[in-house]
Amino acid sequence: MSIQITTEQVKELRDATGISVMQCKRALIEAEGDMKKALAILKKSSSDIALKKADRSLNSGSVMIKTENLPAQTGKKAVLVGLLCETDFVAKNEDFLNLLENLLNKTLKEGVGKMKAEAKELIDPIIQKTGENIQLGDVYEVSGEVLGIYVHNNKSGVIVSLEGGNAELAKDIAMHITAMKPEYIKEDEISEDARKTMKEVFEKEVASVDKPAEIKEKMLLGKMTTYFKEKTLMNQAFIKNGEETVGKLLEKAGAKIKEVKVCSI
Repeated sequence: MSIQITTEQVKELRDATGISVMQCKRALIEAEGDMKKALAILKKSSSDIALKKADRSLNSGSVMIKTENLPAQTGKKAVLVGLLCETDFVAKNEDFLNLLENLLNKTLKEGVGKMKAEAKELIDPIIQKTGENIQLGDVYEVSGEVLGIYVHNNKSGVIVSLEGGNAELAKDIAMHITAMKPEYIKEDEISEDARKTMKEVFEKEVASVDKPAEIKEKMLLGKMTTYFKEKTLMNQAFIKNGEETVGKLLEKAGAKIKEVKVCSI
Protein backbone atom coordinates (compact mmCIF):
# COMPACT_ATOMS: atom_id res chain seq x y z
CA MET A 1 0.00 0.00 0.00
CA SER A 2 1.49 3.39 -1.03
CA ILE A 3 1.89 6.02 1.69
CA GLN A 4 0.01 9.25 1.12
CA ILE A 5 2.21 12.27 1.82
CA THR A 6 0.23 15.42 2.63
CA THR A 7 1.06 18.97 1.66
CA GLU A 8 1.19 19.82 5.38
CA GLN A 9 3.89 17.21 5.97
CA VAL A 10 5.97 18.52 3.09
CA LYS A 11 5.56 22.11 4.35
CA GLU A 12 6.56 21.08 7.90
CA LEU A 13 9.72 19.40 6.63
CA ARG A 14 10.57 22.31 4.32
CA ASP A 15 10.06 24.82 7.16
CA ALA A 16 12.39 22.74 9.35
CA THR A 17 15.15 22.36 6.76
CA GLY A 18 14.72 25.05 4.09
CA ILE A 19 15.36 22.37 1.44
CA SER A 20 13.27 22.28 -1.76
CA VAL A 21 9.71 20.95 -1.81
CA MET A 22 10.54 18.05 -4.15
CA GLN A 23 13.51 16.90 -2.06
CA CYS A 24 11.35 17.03 1.08
CA LYS A 25 8.58 15.07 -0.63
CA ARG A 26 11.01 12.38 -1.85
CA ALA A 27 12.49 12.07 1.65
CA LEU A 28 9.03 11.69 3.20
CA ILE A 29 8.06 9.02 0.66
CA GLU A 30 11.29 7.11 1.35
CA ALA A 31 10.65 7.46 5.11
CA GLU A 32 7.02 6.34 4.67
CA GLY A 33 5.77 9.55 6.24
CA ASP A 34 8.01 9.36 9.34
CA MET A 35 9.26 12.92 9.96
CA LYS A 36 12.34 11.90 12.00
CA LYS A 37 13.42 9.40 9.34
CA ALA A 38 12.86 12.00 6.60
CA LEU A 39 15.09 14.46 8.46
CA ALA A 40 17.80 11.80 8.77
CA ILE A 41 17.51 11.00 5.03
CA LEU A 42 17.89 14.68 4.12
CA LYS A 43 20.86 15.01 6.47
CA LYS A 44 22.61 12.07 4.79
CA SER A 45 21.71 13.43 1.38
CA SER A 46 23.21 16.84 2.29
CA SER A 47 26.43 15.17 3.42
CA ASP A 48 26.66 13.09 0.22
CA ILE A 49 26.10 16.17 -1.97
CA ALA A 50 28.72 18.15 -0.01
CA LEU A 51 31.25 15.35 -0.52
CA LYS A 52 30.66 15.34 -4.30
CA LYS A 53 31.18 19.11 -4.53
CA ALA A 54 34.20 19.28 -2.21
CA ASP A 55 36.76 19.51 -5.05
CA ARG A 56 35.08 22.42 -6.83
CA SER A 57 36.96 25.76 -6.80
CA LEU A 58 36.16 28.30 -4.10
CA ASN A 59 36.40 31.71 -5.77
CA SER A 60 34.15 33.82 -3.55
CA GLY A 61 32.69 34.10 -0.07
CA SER A 62 32.02 36.53 2.76
CA VAL A 63 33.60 37.68 6.03
CA MET A 64 31.86 38.77 9.23
CA ILE A 65 33.17 40.04 12.58
CA LYS A 66 31.37 40.53 15.89
CA THR A 67 32.49 41.77 19.29
CA GLU A 68 31.19 41.42 22.81
CA ASN A 69 32.23 42.79 26.18
CA LEU A 70 34.07 40.40 28.46
CA PRO A 71 32.78 39.98 32.03
CA ALA A 72 33.85 42.30 34.85
CA GLN A 73 34.95 45.02 32.40
CA THR A 74 38.12 43.13 31.45
CA GLY A 75 37.99 44.21 27.83
CA LYS A 76 36.37 42.84 24.69
CA LYS A 77 36.36 39.73 22.57
CA ALA A 78 36.13 39.79 18.77
CA VAL A 79 35.54 36.83 16.50
CA LEU A 80 36.08 36.72 12.74
CA VAL A 81 34.68 34.02 10.46
CA GLY A 82 35.24 33.65 6.73
CA LEU A 83 32.98 31.40 4.65
CA LEU A 84 33.98 30.35 1.12
CA CYS A 85 31.81 29.48 -1.88
CA GLU A 86 32.10 29.24 -5.66
CA THR A 87 30.36 32.41 -6.88
CA ASP A 88 29.57 35.93 -5.73
CA PHE A 89 25.89 35.18 -6.40
CA VAL A 90 25.82 32.62 -3.57
CA ALA A 91 28.06 34.83 -1.37
CA LYS A 92 25.17 37.34 -1.37
CA ASN A 93 22.51 34.66 -0.92
CA GLU A 94 20.35 35.02 2.21
CA ASP A 95 20.81 31.37 3.24
CA PHE A 96 24.59 31.67 2.88
CA LEU A 97 24.74 34.89 4.92
CA ASN A 98 22.45 33.45 7.61
CA LEU A 99 24.75 30.41 7.80
CA LEU A 100 27.78 32.69 8.21
CA GLU A 101 26.05 34.63 10.98
CA ASN A 102 25.06 31.40 12.75
CA LEU A 103 28.68 30.19 12.62
CA LEU A 104 29.83 33.57 13.92
CA ASN A 105 27.36 33.56 16.83
CA LYS A 106 28.29 29.99 17.70
CA THR A 107 31.98 30.96 17.79
CA LEU A 108 31.22 33.95 20.00
CA LYS A 109 29.18 31.87 22.46
CA GLU A 110 30.89 28.47 22.39
CA GLY A 111 34.41 29.07 21.09
CA VAL A 112 36.36 28.28 17.93
CA GLY A 113 36.85 24.57 18.66
CA LYS A 114 33.17 23.81 19.27
CA MET A 115 32.08 25.76 16.21
CA LYS A 116 34.58 24.00 13.94
CA ALA A 117 33.46 20.61 15.27
CA GLU A 118 29.83 21.38 14.38
CA ALA A 119 30.35 23.50 11.24
CA LYS A 120 29.94 20.68 8.70
CA GLU A 121 26.50 19.79 10.02
CA LEU A 122 25.39 23.41 9.53
CA ILE A 123 27.10 23.87 6.15
CA ASP A 124 25.97 20.68 4.35
CA PRO A 125 22.25 21.59 4.11
CA ILE A 126 23.16 24.98 2.56
CA ILE A 127 25.35 23.20 0.00
CA GLN A 128 22.28 21.12 -0.85
CA LYS A 129 20.12 24.25 -1.17
CA THR A 130 22.55 26.40 -3.18
CA GLY A 131 24.17 23.68 -5.27
CA GLU A 132 27.65 25.10 -4.61
CA ASN A 133 30.71 23.94 -2.72
CA ILE A 134 30.83 25.83 0.61
CA GLN A 135 33.74 25.55 3.04
CA LEU A 136 34.71 27.20 6.29
CA GLY A 137 37.52 29.74 5.81
CA ASP A 138 39.60 31.56 8.41
CA VAL A 139 38.30 31.65 11.99
CA TYR A 140 39.90 33.89 14.62
CA GLU A 141 39.15 34.92 18.18
CA VAL A 142 40.95 37.88 19.76
CA SER A 143 40.56 39.26 23.28
CA GLY A 144 42.01 42.49 24.63
CA GLU A 145 41.41 45.78 26.37
CA VAL A 146 41.53 47.83 23.15
CA LEU A 147 40.10 46.22 20.02
CA GLY A 148 39.34 47.65 16.60
CA ILE A 149 37.54 45.87 13.77
CA TYR A 150 36.87 46.67 10.13
CA VAL A 151 35.12 44.77 7.32
CA HIS A 152 35.26 45.97 3.71
CA ASN A 153 32.51 44.84 1.30
CA ASN A 154 32.15 41.55 3.23
CA LYS A 155 35.37 40.44 1.50
CA SER A 156 38.12 41.62 3.85
CA GLY A 157 38.06 41.68 7.63
CA VAL A 158 40.64 42.78 10.19
CA ILE A 159 40.85 42.65 13.99
CA VAL A 160 43.47 44.80 15.72
CA SER A 161 44.35 44.50 19.41
CA LEU A 162 46.32 47.36 20.95
CA GLU A 163 48.21 47.89 24.17
CA GLY A 164 47.31 51.49 24.98
CA GLY A 165 45.53 53.85 22.63
CA ASN A 166 41.78 53.62 22.12
CA ALA A 167 39.14 51.81 20.04
CA GLU A 168 39.05 54.58 17.41
CA LEU A 169 42.79 54.26 16.79
CA ALA A 170 42.52 50.45 16.64
CA LYS A 171 39.70 50.74 14.08
CA ASP A 172 41.70 53.24 12.01
CA ILE A 173 44.62 50.81 11.87
CA ALA A 174 42.28 47.94 10.97
CA MET A 175 40.92 50.08 8.13
CA HIS A 176 44.46 50.95 7.03
CA ILE A 177 45.43 47.25 6.95
CA THR A 178 42.34 46.43 4.86
CA ALA A 179 43.27 49.11 2.32
CA MET A 180 47.07 48.76 2.21
CA LYS A 181 47.43 45.00 2.81
CA PRO A 182 50.82 44.95 4.59
CA GLU A 183 52.61 41.60 4.59
CA TYR A 184 54.53 42.32 7.80
CA ILE A 185 53.87 44.26 11.00
CA LYS A 186 57.53 45.11 11.75
CA GLU A 187 60.79 44.83 9.83
CA ASP A 188 62.12 42.03 12.04
CA GLU A 189 59.34 39.78 10.70
CA ILE A 190 60.87 39.83 7.20
CA SER A 191 62.57 36.50 6.62
CA GLU A 192 66.00 36.08 5.06
CA ASP A 193 64.38 34.02 2.29
CA ALA A 194 62.08 36.94 1.42
CA ARG A 195 65.03 39.35 1.36
CA LYS A 196 67.09 36.97 -0.77
CA THR A 197 64.25 36.47 -3.27
CA MET A 198 63.63 40.19 -3.72
CA LYS A 199 67.36 40.88 -3.97
CA GLU A 200 67.56 38.46 -6.90
CA VAL A 201 64.59 40.17 -8.56
CA PHE A 202 66.05 43.66 -8.19
CA GLU A 203 69.57 42.55 -9.18
CA LYS A 204 68.17 41.63 -12.59
CA GLU A 205 66.55 45.07 -12.86
CA VAL A 206 69.74 47.01 -12.11
CA ALA A 207 72.02 44.70 -14.11
CA SER A 208 71.03 46.36 -17.39
CA VAL A 209 71.63 49.90 -16.09
CA ASP A 210 74.75 51.56 -17.49
CA LYS A 211 76.21 52.74 -14.17
CA PRO A 212 79.30 51.97 -12.07
CA ALA A 213 79.07 49.00 -9.70
CA GLU A 214 78.87 51.17 -6.56
CA ILE A 215 75.90 53.10 -8.02
CA LYS A 216 74.16 49.85 -8.93
CA GLU A 217 74.69 48.65 -5.35
CA LYS A 218 73.03 51.83 -4.01
CA MET A 219 70.17 51.42 -6.49
CA LEU A 220 69.68 47.81 -5.38
CA LEU A 221 69.64 48.80 -1.71
CA GLY A 222 67.20 51.64 -2.46
CA LYS A 223 64.80 49.37 -4.33
CA MET A 224 64.82 46.78 -1.56
CA THR A 225 64.33 49.40 1.15
CA THR A 226 61.39 50.96 -0.71
CA TYR A 227 59.80 47.59 -1.45
CA PHE A 228 59.86 46.32 2.14
CA LYS A 229 58.87 49.73 3.52
CA GLU A 230 55.69 49.52 1.45
CA LYS A 231 55.02 45.97 2.71
CA THR A 232 55.60 46.69 6.43
CA LEU A 233 52.73 48.14 8.45
CA MET A 234 54.83 50.25 10.83
CA ASN A 235 56.64 51.93 7.90
CA GLN A 236 53.58 52.54 5.73
CA ALA A 237 52.21 56.07 5.36
CA PHE A 238 48.94 56.21 7.30
CA ILE A 239 45.98 56.36 4.90
CA LYS A 240 44.31 59.23 6.79
CA ASN A 241 47.50 61.28 7.00
CA GLY A 242 50.27 60.58 4.50
CA GLU A 243 52.64 62.81 6.49
CA GLU A 244 53.15 60.19 9.22
CA THR A 245 53.72 56.47 9.31
CA VAL A 246 51.55 54.02 11.22
CA GLY A 247 54.51 53.51 13.56
CA LYS A 248 54.68 57.25 14.34
CA LEU A 249 50.91 57.37 14.81
CA LEU A 250 51.08 54.60 17.41
CA GLU A 251 54.11 56.15 19.10
CA LYS A 252 52.30 59.50 19.41
CA ALA A 253 49.32 57.74 21.03
CA GLY A 254 51.54 55.73 23.38
CA ALA A 255 50.20 52.50 21.88
CA LYS A 256 51.61 49.22 20.63
CA ILE A 257 50.15 46.49 18.44
CA LYS A 258 49.53 43.30 20.40
CA GLU A 259 47.80 41.20 17.73
CA VAL A 260 46.44 41.45 14.19
CA LYS A 261 44.17 38.97 12.43
CA VAL A 262 43.29 39.33 8.76
CA CYS A 263 40.94 37.44 6.45
CA SER A 264 40.67 38.31 2.75
CA ILE A 265 38.52 36.46 0.23
